[in-house]
Amino acid sequence: MWNTRFRLIFISSSTYSALGLLPMRPCSSSDPKPGCCPPSPALKTGAWHSHCARSASPAELCRFRSLGPGTSGDTGSAAIESVQGAKNVDIIVLLPKGHCTKIQELQMTTVLRENVHVFGVEGNSDELDEPIKTVFADVAFVKKHNLMSLNSINWSRVLVQIAHHFFAYFRCAPSLDMHPLPPVEVVVPTGAAGNLAAGCIAQKMGLPIHLVVAVNSNDIIHRTVQWGDFSLSKAVKPTLASAMDIQVPYNMERIFWLLSGSDSQVIRALMEQFERTKSVSLPKELHSKLSEAVTSQSVSDEAITQTMGRCWQENQYLLCPHSAVAVSCHYQQVDRQQPSPPRCCLAPASAAKFPEAVRAARLTLDTPAEILALEHKEARCTPMRKGDDWTRMLRDTIEDLSQQWQRRFLNLPA
Repeated sequence: MWNTRFRLIFISSSTYSALGLLPMRPCSSSDPKPGCCPPSPALKTGAWHSHCARSASPAELCRFRSLGPGTSGDTGSAAIESVQGAKNVDIIVLLPKGHCTKIQELQMTTVLRENVHVFGVEGNSDELDEPIKTVFADVAFVKKHNLMSLNSINWSRVLVQIAHHFFAYFRCAPSLDMHPLPPVEVVVPTGAAGNLAAGCIAQKMGLPIHLVVAVNSNDIIHRTVQWGDFSLSKAVKPTLASAMDIQVPYNMERIFWLLSGSDSQVIRALMEQFERTKSVSLPKELHSKLSEAVTSQSVSDEAITQTMGRCWQENQYLLCPHSAVAVSCHYQQVDRQQPSPPRCCLAPASAAKFPEAVRAARLTLDTPAEILALEHKEARCTPMRKGDDWTRMLRDTIEDLSQQWQRRFLNLPA
């Protein structure tokens, strides 16, 4: 029987841009309280973005490249940090105005470098993804302007997240000398299911992990795992874990394909039906394979604040609300006194960016000076209003930036 062990794997700012570890002391059945130390990121925030954006061959260095992430809060600022001021790279970020915290917005809108272009969309994360997907569906346009997405729409993001699951396993497994290797449970807080897709691929590669997907009240992934109900709710529900306020988890298509034995025809028909009707019941065989690979929980705002308070009381560590979604699953297991393998929770962000959630948990926050300074900086953001043609605005911006680059490169007058 396994004694419960729990570690928090801290993946800073965006879920693939940095790695670090919060080591937790082992818990006995009589003392199920995880010990906690502060995170120590091993890579600078945005390192993977920087690598993707800058790893060009000499021939490519004289070509303009445009990066186009939509963000629910963290991806945009991490991407901007990586490429601001870079030559021959422009970044266009779409943020959901009013759907991420003020600090998250300021981390993007106060970067006034010439190659940074931020749009504030009057819509939620699902809605702002639509113009991005439409633009990237035009293959000729993408090639002409050398476009690259930094969302998990881009396979390279998921590819790196696979390594995170191996990293978590090797840090949490009690021994690597056993045969077969012992299992480790990985709790993945998610909205679009990119890191969950990475975990499923790691499983297929032979990594002995049990995946638990943790979501907030926007629970389409939970309903899909539990009952095969892949359908939209009436509306996106605003929650304290705002980066996970997503109803269309587009990486589920990759997971369905993986678990179907790479049956492209079946999955294409399934997703086309979802596009038409916004509701699909998974075939029994596919649902059975999904529920074997993944278990799930949905976590309310009340549970988020209770978890943040409990973790602070027991460990003097302040969780961000998204990390609290994962740790809530851990506490539920501990309170039931159910035996389990060693467990780790993936932790996406710093609590400093979510003061509203900290206050809701009746906790106090020692805000870093860098965060406080954002309030006094000039901000720049182009609105994308309801009724505007967002796809046309995005295409026009890309074309204009390409023309500006060509004039600079060829030394032509404006």
